[in-house]
Amino acid sequence: MDRRDLLTIGEVARRSGLAPSALRYYEARGLITSTRTAGDRRRYARAVLRRVAVIRAAQRVGLTLDDVGAAFADVPAEAAPTRVQWARMSARWRPVIDQRIADLEKVRAELDGCIGCGCLSLQRCRLYNPDDVLADEGSGSRRLFPDVPDVPDVSDEQP
Repeated sequence: MDRRDLLTIGEVARRSGLAPSALRYYEARGLITSTRTAGDRRRYARAVLRRVAVIRAAQRVGLTLDDVGAAFADVPAEAAPTRVQWARMSARWRPVIDQRIADLEKVRAELDGCIGCGCLSLQRCRLYNPDDVLADEGSGSRRLFPDVPDVPDVSDEQP
């Protein structure tokens, strides 16, 4: 690869809108790669810009870096996803994103009402959850997300 095709961390940061520390973190996670100069300076292939764009798009819709890493498993570390690879990645993410959209729409629809958390911290909640009956159904937002399993409370556990 011609040295002119390589970008410094500062150039990638400026073009991607990320801090250099974020790029180093992505590299430590194996999401992007760099080569090193004789002076141990990072140099990135231009393909890293597309990989970073994929990472940022995924994070913006709520996907985790683990989700991105799993999707990048089929893409060589120094390359940007091809059209076919991107189609596979987006197909894998579509059900997760669809569920997030459905959850957000549900929250938006109920935003002015009770989310059924069982807190009884507002006087108005007594109208929606008299006698705290939702507590028997578990923790969290029982009316909006009744199918979400309880997360065990580990705050009182001893190490």
